Amino acid sequence: MRRLIYCVAVVLLSAVSANAQKEFSLEDLNFGGKNYQNMVPKNKSLAWQGNQLMHMEKDSCWTVDTKTGKEKLAFTAEQVQAWAGVDKPVNLKWASFPYADKPLMLVYAGEDRMLVDVKKHCPEWSQSNKGETNSDWHKGSRNVAFVKDDNLWVTTANGESKQITSDGSRDIVYAQSVHRNEFGIEKGTFWSNNGDKLAFYRMDQSMVADYPLVTIPEIYDSVHVEATPAPEKYPMAGRTSHKVQVGILDVATGKIVYLETGDPTDRYFTNIAWSPDDKLVYMFELNRDQNDCRLVSYDAATGAKVGEIYRETSEKYVEPQNPIVFLPWDASKFVMQSQKDGYNHLYLYNADGTPVKQLTSGAWVVMEMLGFDTEHMAIVIASNEVSPIQRNLFSVDVATGKRTRVDEGGKGWHSGILSGNGAWLVDYYQEPDVPRNIAVVNTGDGKAMRYYTAPDPWQGYGVPEYSCGSLKADDGVTDLYYRMVKPVNFDPTKKYPTVVYVYGGPHAHNVDARWHYCSRSWETYMAQRGYVLFILDNRGSENRGREFEQATFRHLGQVEMRDQMQGVEYLKSLPYVDTTRIGVHGWSYGGFMTISLITNYPEVFKVGVAGGPVIDWKWYEVMYGERYMDTPQSNPEGYAQSSLIHKAKDLKGRLQIIIGLNDPTVVPQHAYSFLKACIAAGTQPDFYVYPGQGHNMAGHQSVHLHERITRYFDDYLK
Repeated sequence: MRRLIYCVAVVLLSAVSANAQKEFSLEDLNFGGKNYQNMVPKNKSLAWQGNQLMHMEKDSCWTVDTKTGKEKLAFTAEQVQAWAGVDKPVNLKWASFPYADKPLMLVYAGEDRMLVDVKKHCPEWSQSNKGETNSDWHKGSRNVAFVKDDNLWVTTANGESKQITSDGSRDIVYAQSVHRNEFGIEKGTFWSNNGDKLAFYRMDQSMVADYPLVTIPEIYDSVHVEATPAPEKYPMAGRTSHKVQVGILDVATGKIVYLETGDPTDRYFTNIAWSPDDKLVYMFELNRDQNDCRLVSYDAATGAKVGEIYRETSEKYVEPQNPIVFLPWDASKFVMQSQKDGYNHLYLYNADGTPVKQLTSGAWVVMEMLGFDTEHMAIVIASNEVSPIQRNLFSVDVATGKRTRVDEGGKGWHSGILSGNGAWLVDYYQEPDVPRNIAVVNTGDGKAMRYYTAPDPWQGYGVPEYSCGSLKADDGVTDLYYRMVKPVNFDPTKKYPTVVYVYGGPHAHNVDARWHYCSRSWETYMAQRGYVLFILDNRGSENRGREFEQATFRHLGQVEMRDQMQGVEYLKSLPYVDTTRIGVHGWSYGGFMTISLITNYPEVFKVGVAGGPVIDWKWYEVMYGERYMDTPQSNPEGYAQSSLIHKAKDLKGRLQIIIGLNDPTVVPQHAYSFLKACIAAGTQPDFYVYPGQGHNMAGHQSVHLHERITRYFDDYLK
């Protein structure tokens, strides 16, 4: 049974006739386009100085009254430059106010990191940032950790730079993300609360096989003639992986101790956190099978293991994504996130690991923990409690568990920035027919003040119809949400070629309650050219709970295809869909799904465009591949079932495969191997490569890419 969950969001311009409406170009719609910045909803750059809201522009800074929204000019960039006494211009848009109780603004001027006193109108402190990469500055100690020449360095508040390690290289990686950015890892340094100690990653990948990528010289480079090797350390599923250690640096003494974790070859270390007194370091340790997760504490002074605080196991996999966070008003308790009851929720624990209580519960997920409202002893979260396709903001009372919604309107997709003590919240949000609104919310009572309403940047253009609905998954029970984009000037009596856009993999979704239901702008371009676009979030995608996400375990692509075909059956029921002209397109996991669908259902899909496709999961990386598929040695049937190599013979429609020649994520071996299989089978895919590009096409090349994708459908589907 299908049900419409939102009315169609259509922009109708009554004062402009259809014939007078402007048409979009890819320069308008694509993020690499020359006019793209003028076609996205306008935004405001905001920052908190304690509980004072500041509006930051490149050349000026304004105070904002949180009750009325009225603004007052505080100072200009020229004034700050004069106060700082520097020759280089200062861009205030990215400045910040690190201290709630001090009128100090952090700015970057040339090769200097500076704190400027905006009350006394003078520089308070500065520090060189020359040559820094992966820099991590601590506002308390004003020490900064960074990577230089492959090694860890620290510059202290007084400007003294120290090289901490000396054996950094391609093989030995310091102070950077490890485990290929899985398990919530985004960086490699973690300052203690007072900033005098630093936890950091050390990764030995000398034993990991090199994948032979090649750099092609620029076409106008008269010096570099030959292509040069650019190998990537790439641990494929079931193969040898890297070793990671966690070091603790005492900045004052320069001494390093490494946590005594034992042999790290069979575990992943993630979500590092410090105790409030900086005496202990906590991290989640996950076995290579990724089904046994333990929260362990270590002595920060000696590196000795103190104890195991928590353990979670699963028949499938456990996936820690967030570090524990101690309550600011009670250092004896911390908050942990877990899916152990089937949905990601908050749990309160004593510091010794004894459980206090579950703070949130229900058939919905906590999507983010924004921070604390210390006055009311509450946690501010984002969740999809209201609707699976919405994101709303709530205040959770730690004592009672009571939730109060603290966003404006209640519909749509909300993101927030908390003030210094959490008393106020900036609520950025979109709705299907709202490009962008910004409200300021009192987290204590939930009262909101509209601060900004963005104009519609597509005013005057011919805009398609965007709608959203749900249908049942292949299991006949689970709701799946879809987006449909109908052509400009849609005529229900006509039959239209239809493109199914698909991703389908973990940690992603395509459909939500943002502007135009989160439609990709390429869909608008295609709808303008007379196509229907259909996008469905199948089981295996994010934000729907553990059972929904883990339905694909050990057999990637199978459940996803069956769910996508439920969407195709829905399309077949629509009189305006030409069922003889259905195409499919996706990138990365979506490329894998595109080839899966066109080869498994050749009678349905006439044309496909697969970008950066995974062809066989045994060639994908250890961390991601083994989480969802186990190893090729332990799950040979699953790997064989999901492999597309043996499906090359079943290709009947037109298929274009597109890759970046220097893709370090889905290495080119995937596409090349499929091409070899097609040659052997006598099938005829088309192939296009972008030299020098990675997993996605950067800058203006993305415009070229989407023009190529469009032309392929125009040539063979339209």
